[in-house]
Parts: sequence; C-alpha cells; structure tokens
Amino acid sequence: MRALPVRIDAVLVQALIAAALSFAHLHDLALAAGQDGWKAWAYPVSVDLLLVAAWRRLRSGGAKAAGWCWFLVALTASLGANVATAGLLNLDDVPDWLRILVAGWPAVAFLGGTLLAHGATADARRGEHESAPAPDAVEEPTPVAELPAAESASAPPSALPVPPALVTLARKIADEHRARTGTPIDTSTLRARLGVPLPLAEAISTHLT
Repeated sequence: MRALPVRIDAVLVQALIAAALSFAHLHDLALAAGQDGWKAWAYPVSVDLLLVAAWRRLRSGGAKAAGWCWFLVALTASLGANVATAGLLNLDDVPDWLRILVAGWPAVAFLGGTLLAHGATADARRGEHESAPAPDAVEEPTPVAELPAAESASAPPSALPVPPALVTLARKIADEHRARTGTPIDTSTLRARLGVPLPLAEAISTHLT
C-alpha cells in the first residue's frame, strides 16, 4: 500500500514545543514550592485545562467576560512560572507568598473550571428556550349571544338573522379550512369553531354557499 503523505504544520509544532516548555516550568515551580511527586505534575495539567476551558468559552460566543477572566488567570499562572524559573527566582529558597499561591491554585482552578462548564450548560439551555417556537395560539370561539330556545327551534335556518360580521368571520374560517384540508367546511365543524348553536350555524352555512 502506498503511504499517505504526512503534512507537518510548523505552527502546530511550535505550539507543542511551547506547551511542553511551559508544562516543564510549571512542574519545576510546583516542585520547588513543596508539591512533590504526582502533585507537581498535576499543576501544569490544571493550568492547561483551565486555559482550554476558557478558550472554548470564548469560541462559543457566550459569556465572553467570564471566558476572558479565567483565560487571563490561567495565562498569568503559566507566564509567572516561566518567568520565575528563568533565573529570577531562587528555586532553592522559594518565598512564603509563592508557596501560598501554589498551594491555593487547585481551589482556584477548580472554581474556574466549574463556573466555565456549568455556565456553558446554562447558556445552552437559555438559548434553546429563547429559540424554541411559541406554541400555536388556540383560536378562542367567538362569543355570540345564543338565541332563545323556542325561536331557534321554530325558525328555519335561512330565516334566522345573521350579523354581517359573523358571516365575514365564518367565511374566513371556511377559507382557511378549505386551504388546509381541500374540502368545504361542514356545519358541525363551523359550529365548533364559532361556538354558536346549531340552528345559527346552519343559517351561517347558507350564506357561505
């Protein structure tokens, strides 16, 4: 099989080298501050993870203030370790204030990572609620004064008086029904949509034909 050509990205190589150097400086500083064994290796991991979490928040486009805040905190920790281990600090005699900063860093990193992770989830849920379409409004039946029972029963549908506004509304409902179903609206459906007695619905139907 023919081997696929491997493209080497010079920028990526440079980034990996810079990350490795920064990782080593953070480890050396944590070790000099009394964090030995696996703890010295955990410090650079926590700084890099906080940087990644803050960068992802900035790329997501939401709550950029929090993303920039924690990105600068992690970047300061990384740059501080680089400068401190560049010969400006005696690693054999680390000052007490630096030991305090190193000892308190895990709590700071945990707080930042938690806020970034939970804040991103809350923003996503808020965006879903804001973008969700509103439920279709239920068309309330038009209140129409009911005719007396005796008059409704005795008068034929065509003899019942029908207000013009009610006919206009019924015609609109009928047109929407025809456009949606392809068939004329029947009297029962028209009556249910208008909320009127059956005799009045029949009288309205005579005006729609």
